[in-house]
Amino acid sequence: MTISSNIKYVGVNDHDIDLFEGQYVVPNGMAYNSYVVLGGDKSAVMDTVDARFGGEWLANVKNALDGKAPDFLVVQHMEPDHSANIAAFMDEFPQAKVVSSAQAFRMMKNFFGKEWEDRRVVVKEGDTLDLGGRALAFVAAPMVHWPEVIMTYDAAEKTLFSADGFGKFGANDVEDPEGWDCEARRYYFGIVGKYGPQVQAVLKKAAGLQIEKILPLHGPTLQTQEEIAHVVKQYGTWSSYGVESEGICIAYTSVYGHTKAAALKLAELLKAKGCPKVAIADLARDDMPETVEDAFRYGKLVLATTTYNADIFPFMRTFIEHLVERNYQNRTIGLIENGSWAPMAAKVMKGLFEKSKGIAFCENTVTITSALNAASEAKLAALADELMK
Repeated sequence: MTISSNIKYVGVNDHDIDLFEGQYVVPNGMAYNSYVVLGGDKSAVMDTVDARFGGEWLANVKNALDGKAPDFLVVQHMEPDHSANIAAFMDEFPQAKVVSSAQAFRMMKNFFGKEWEDRRVVVKEGDTLDLGGRALAFVAAPMVHWPEVIMTYDAAEKTLFSADGFGKFGANDVEDPEGWDCEARRYYFGIVGKYGPQVQAVLKKAAGLQIEKILPLHGPTLQTQEEIAHVVKQYGTWSSYGVESEGICIAYTSVYGHTKAAALKLAELLKAKGCPKVAIADLARDDMPETVEDAFRYGKLVLATTTYNADIFPFMRTFIEHLVERNYQNRTIGLIENGSWAPMAAKVMKGLFEKSKGIAFCENTVTITSALNAASEAKLAALADELMK
């Protein structure tokens, strides 16, 4: 991957990983990005990579430096997929110093048992690192998505090293036919989604910088104004919990197929009425993070589930908890419940959103007593009409 004569890519691609962070399916693998910045007479390496790729990464660093030793290791984020090789780097290059936030050094003590007190440079918002006529400036980005995060701005090339910001799932040597948005959206709402206000704060800081390149720690580098304008716009929408696309997400669980039948029937009604997009998911079988993504992408959500142990079906509870803990808000929600003798799923689902902001529930709640009949089908039609208003 080519960036410039003074910024070298030294990251790696992971094709062996099955679950990122132990929960996210990544069929296209994962990229752990790292960079070398060459200054006038000093150099800085930007972050390390996952532990399994330490040897490959160190070889990449040495190759980029053409035999010279690096002067600094800048640690923007302490999550182990980026920080695992700090100790290996410090052992390999005994004259180098490590640069990071005060909180990151405390985390280093937790991970490695030491903070390199005699070789560390503690930086904060507004501090700079001189590479010999080329300065790196640091931008605090707490809770995007860990508290210690700093981003780095290189004014010489108008480049923002954005830590986990603007990242996406997928290895960089695998072409994603869906482009940047799909896996970047799933990545954002899965990992960063809770921290919308903090992302908004960083976007305001970035607006004051001239940016011609964004170099994240995951996914492709962004090196055109068109790309940068697009991803910043998307992050603005996502972090403000705005509606990105017109459409309706239907998420259901079903034990014997009757609740599924109702969900599919509603989808048919909505499509027949001209709904531009209906995304439907079986929460027990489909990728739940992708359904979380769709719930945030569209302005309306329908939840359909059974009463189960005087509560709701477990996959539905888990799904709603994923939404709520990511600050799901400013949406319209329709409810479909099923119960053979004492349906109460709608009441339970409403209760799970009681602390969520800006949630409007549809007036038409559909209650199914075992299987669809004329009365519940009429309610489905009324719900479809209400959702299409």
